[in-house]
Amino acid sequence: MAGLGTANDDHGSDIKFVKVIDILSGKVSGRVAVRGWVYRHRSTGAVQFIVIRDSTGAIQTTLKKGEVTDEKFALAEKLHIESSVVVVGDVREDKRAPGGYEIAVRDLKPIHIGEPFPITKDMSEDYLLDVRHLWVRSREQNAVMKVKASVLKAAREWFNMNDFYEVTPPIITPSACEGGATVFAIDYFGNEAYLSQSAQMYLEALIFSLERVWSLTPSFRAEKSRTPRHIVEFWHLEAEEAWVGNGENMKIQEELLSHICQRVVEWNEKELAFLGRDVKSLRSIEPPFPRIKYDEAIEFLQSKGFSIEWGDDFGAREEKALTIEESMPLFIINYPKEIKAFYMKENPEDPRTYLCSDLLAPEGYGEIIGASERETDPNKLIERLKREGANLENYEWYIDLRRYGSVPHSGFGMGIERVVRWLCKLQHVRDAVPFPRTPSRYYP
Repeated sequence: MAGLGTANDDHGSDIKFVKVIDILSGKVSGRVAVRGWVYRHRSTGAVQFIVIRDSTGAIQTTLKKGEVTDEKFALAEKLHIESSVVVVGDVREDKRAPGGYEIAVRDLKPIHIGEPFPITKDMSEDYLLDVRHLWVRSREQNAVMKVKASVLKAAREWFNMNDFYEVTPPIITPSACEGGATVFAIDYFGNEAYLSQSAQMYLEALIFSLERVWSLTPSFRAEKSRTPRHIVEFWHLEAEEAWVGNGENMKIQEELLSHICQRVVEWNEKELAFLGRDVKSLRSIEPPFPRIKYDEAIEFLQSKGFSIEWGDDFGAREEKALTIEESMPLFIINYPKEIKAFYMKENPEDPRTYLCSDLLAPEGYGEIIGASERETDPNKLIERLKREGANLENYEWYIDLRRYGSVPHSGFGMGIERVVRWLCKLQHVRDAVPFPRTPSRYYP
């Protein structure tokens, strides 16, 4: 064996390393070299079948006595699951093999045989979370992480095409954006500060220079919610737009989410199929999305037997009921002031409510985006903050934004893991992040 870019066979010629996907797609043939990890291993005595995976897929390799040295054949028998190896062999088409191709091995070199792998079939969810650093190697996690990477790539592509500037707001902040009861307080050199719940306020400051901005940051919510849609630390895609009202803000969300869906189908059809997602349902995600008022949602839930009154917020059960039979994302607009944040614009048609929206994913997956037009009257902001018992000194800079050239503006926040959960048909949002943080778990 020679170098990282080539392998050397018994005859001394250099062979380039190839990816498994290039073999399975028929792009390469003849003698190849593959490097990866043992995914499956079984022996019939004279033949060993070793499935090797790399980042792109898994392929069966066969070692036959007489086609490799006795030493290499014996060495191969010692391989554990997840041992790292390099193999050189001849590609051949075989309909019986997973993927329709296999490699007839001519040479094999273990890089690290390792210890017996601790993950076997039918492990408990708690155990798999304990060994998450190993479980991220699974085909399920591989597929989810590829879809998630495409979601982020597609979002960045859409923002670049639509004149948004990507910016980098801070994670440490002196003020709570979504409510003081759910912040993580930290000691900041003798002063109390918080881990960010949202980049929104800083994005609002930046629209007065750049007009249309977006960011991708981790957000932290000290909520002890134990639902399939909650984690403590999540990736938050947020945008803010000057000169934009609530209606246009919803159009922006529609276009962005539709673009993400179309790109994920284009780039990840194989992964989606593996995860059980019918890609036709995602191809159909096109604007406009249906919209209903909060009042209508309350009436619908009451008709379904829910004990809920006007002014109550929606939880996972309510959002599931609202969307379980929907095939398109659903906007719910004009929530009551009491259940939304202080910075939202009052609805002139119904002062009890705000000009705001939540976008709920179909099929029962619930909220994936929260949005609103922002309040531009500094006096109204001060009044609301006082009512909530907030320390106005921490918000003085934010109120300043309304004192010097204020303009109508709107924005939204998208929970990336919630979007991925829906796209990949995952049971829990924690499966959409490599190392989930929950109220009971921060290891590994």
